Amino acid sequence: MVRPRIGQGVVVDVPATTANLGPGFDCLGAALDLNNRFEMRCIEGDGERFELVIEGSEGSHLRGGPDNLVYRAAQRVWKEAGEQPIAIEARVRLAVPPARGLGSSATAIVAGLMGANALIGEPLSREKLLELAIDIEGHPDNVVPSLLGGLCMTAKAASHRWRVVRCEWSPEVLAVVAIPSIRLSTSEARRVMPKAISIADAVTNLGSLTLLLQGLRTGNGDLIADGMHDRIHEPYRWGLIQGGRQVREAALEAGAWGCVISGAGPSILALTNRDHAGAIRRAMVRAWESEGVASRAEVLQLQQSGSRWKTLADRTTSNAASGSN
Repeated sequence: MVRPRIGQGVVVDVPATTANLGPGFDCLGAALDLNNRFEMRCIEGDGERFELVIEGSEGSHLRGGPDNLVYRAAQRVWKEAGEQPIAIEARVRLAVPPARGLGSSATAIVAGLMGANALIGEPLSREKLLELAIDIEGHPDNVVPSLLGGLCMTAKAASHRWRVVRCEWSPEVLAVVAIPSIRLSTSEARRVMPKAISIADAVTNLGSLTLLLQGLRTGNGDLIADGMHDRIHEPYRWGLIQGGRQVREAALEAGAWGCVISGAGPSILALTNRDHAGAIRRAMVRAWESEGVASRAEVLQLQQSGSRWKTLADRTTSNAASGSN
């Protein structure tokens, strides 16, 4: 292990994720080509010091300090590696808005883990980082694709190990994500769900998930359409999203194969092909506008590479070089 110098830093790019995709509650998630960028640099101070600088208006409510999710994740790495905590400054370019169902908290966790690990010479394996990420988040459907990329099915096996299966996603399949100005916390979205479900609902979801995965693998829109139906969480969550059902109907009428809540919401995900993506994007924004909700929509592809980091120029060295000219 290497103790980093003051001024030393790394930059970590972490993709947005869409979880559940309808029937894959808490086990299926996909990385999308929309990234948060975290520049993490060692600064002077004790192990409780964490400074946060947000670029963009979306994260103006986020704060630094030892309770910040990025820093809490970093602390887990240092504890696991037997390293003393390090004072950190994080500059975040926020493209994935918080509390919108696109895995913003997962980007913070993964960035904290990867950045902290990189700063001390990567003593922890990616598998260990994955285990820590799931433990911090409490469920795997966002953090796993955020770290690894692609479409991931994650389950805790009878052996008590987390098992990750990378599933195929046809390049013909595009994601249209409508992101409203309203927010919805994951905890609020979980509170409305029932404590138990019927066998009939469980069987329906298993069948839908099978059809969805086959449709995503082959690019078969009919299978995707039949597969994007859920009986476990969506019936209870649509009512929390102002105008959500109208946005869903607008997307389907514009040609979407299927349309579901992204993660816990309130963002809404439609799957389609290239021919209909633009019309669906416009229809979803108009539908929310008619309900008095401002929104934007993005046409996104699957992000395959997951999170990546690289070294930042050493600020101390750069300042010394500047002063000598």
